[in-house]
Amino acid sequence: MDRRFFSDRPILHDAAQLTGPEAEHLIRVLRGQVGDAVTLFDGSGAEFSARITGLGRSVVDLAVLARHDVCRETAVSITLGVALPKGERQRWLVEKAVELGVSRLVPLIARRGVAEPGAAAVARLSRYVIEASKQCGRNRLLQIAAPLPWGQYCRQADGAASRLLADFGPGAVPLAGLSAPDTTRDVWLAVGPEGGFTEDELAAAADWQRVSLGSRILRVETAALALAAFFSLQDSARTAPLGKLGP
Repeated sequence: MDRRFFSDRPILHDAAQLTGPEAEHLIRVLRGQVGDAVTLFDGSGAEFSARITGLGRSVVDLAVLARHDVCRETAVSITLGVALPKGERQRWLVEKAVELGVSRLVPLIARRGVAEPGAAAVARLSRYVIEASKQCGRNRLLQIAAPLPWGQYCRQADGAASRLLADFGPGAVPLAGLSAPDTTRDVWLAVGPEGGFTEDELAAAADWQRVSLGSRILRVETAALALAAFFSLQDSARTAPLGKLGP
């Protein structure tokens, strides 16, 4: 796959323009030249063959040569609610969620949460989504939703076909022991903070399927991705060959 760049404006005609971080990266890091071929995507689900026609100080002009409707999404829509970990672990979580095909990530506000998912954090996570999408080839962006209190997230999930909650309690069913999921229906997943959900918070999800991820203590981001992978890899096995390994 050649160099991919994200256009923050819909690509509707035979010309496009990159500005901001994407233009800066192409001009100053990759040393792009007029005539270079690149691939563009705008989050709509398509990708576009393009060629550089002009370079400014912080602007790149491109001729759009062809549109390609290439779908690399999972058949199932995966919503992942997670009480965010601290620091760079957030970036790793988002990158891998993008690679696994998660549709929507919802930062959860829980009583024992350790990170404050404010507006600045959401903007930062959204940038991680773009970077990961460029690398893995997704043409639709994972949505970083506005943070939600845990109880509100549970109410939004009412009616979802599958609702799984990572839990170390005695009533949890081993994830490996679950039957193959129905990958044609939407799923909602939930992972609490490092200290776990409180008893009151667990009571709000009384009708969720509680699943155990093994006998070892997992970090928040590891647990979240284990849940997502359970659905994503089942879907991939049914619909497409094994994905390529990236750098």
